[in-house]
Amino acid sequence: MTADAVVPKPRASRSVTDYLALTIATCGVGYLPLAPGTWGSLLAIGFYLTLEFVTWKFIRNFAGPNSFLLFSPWSLFIAAELLLITVVTLVGIWAATRAEKLFARKDPQKVVVDEVAGQLIALLPVMSRFDPGWLSILTAFVAFRLFDIIKPYPARRLESLESGLGIIADDIVAGAYAAVVVSVFVLVRRLI
Repeated sequence: MTADAVVPKPRASRSVTDYLALTIATCGVGYLPLAPGTWGSLLAIGFYLTLEFVTWKFIRNFAGPNSFLLFSPWSLFIAAELLLITVVTLVGIWAATRAEKLFARKDPQKVVVDEVAGQLIALLPVMSRFDPGWLSILTAFVAFRLFDIIKPYPARRLESLESGLGIIADDIVAGAYAAVVVSVFVLVRRLI
């Protein structure tokens, strides 16, 4: 081998932390070939339905007439949802930052934890039992996907934030816009 020959660099091995970050950032569905963001949103609906089932099972078992709970059972469900949104957002920022470096791309399409966080926010009016129907869940899904695609102010501007924060921030805004739409939808349905 001559001195000027090019030797390819060996691929850097990934650590366990790298694999954990990729698993969280992609939520396992980010590698799907078609519309990974949509799959991430559907996954968030699955998380919502699972949390609803587990929370209500807990409430039925422990919040009967002789309940030890000193607060409304609804409070438990809303607190669990807010905790889930907070954890997904904070852990998602870390995972998305790391995934961005590992994929060597700004806001890689495979990262869908941002869609999960945004969709959970869009479901807040449904989560609060304001209106738990499937039509409201569908409205939250469609509204979030629409706002995530068109990125109304200030969502597009927030994309320019550094790393994982920029990846997640625009979806938080899209989720908030969608939550407003769902709230209005539910109010109008109740008036009709």
